Amino acid sequence: MNSNDPEHPPLRDVAQSPEATARYLANVQRVLLDIGKNLETLTVETRVHCRGTHVAGDRWYHARLRALPVEKALRDVLKHVTGLTQGLEKSAYRRNAFADEVKNLPQKRKDKELEKKRSKNPQLKAAGSTERGSTEQGSGSPNPGYSGPTSIYDLREERSA
Repeated sequence: MNSNDPEHPPLRDVAQSPEATARYLANVQRVLLDIGKNLETLTVETRVHCRGTHVAGDRWYHARLRALPVEKALRDVLKHVTGLTQGLEKSAYRRNAFADEVKNLPQKRKDKELEKKRSKNPQLKAAGSTERGSTEQGSGSPNPGYSGPTSIYDLREERSA
């Protein structure tokens, strides 16, 4: 299937590449941020207009009370646009994290399998620790579970004991 095929889904190529997904989501986020700026301006202008619209017989607060539902509706829309932009950013981050996880998965499985084999066979465990340059086992210390003295004062206690 090529991209000129009419049956080819339009965003398939974008979904298959983490870089393309991030670029696409960044473009959508830019558009939403521009819309958000326009909505902020509209909210302020609507507030000024609605609160300034007085009808004969109004008390000073009636215009404000009539304007509150309109202002709330615009604030809610603005809040949703902000949530969308944050969600797009999170989605791009998670898509990259998914790609990294998939890329590292074979090595993790291989390491887990080696660790499983080492736990079943102690000779492999000792050989594996020298392969990695580990100093915990086979380093020549009398007690492999304990480290050596860490300060001068520990040396003194070790000699006296």
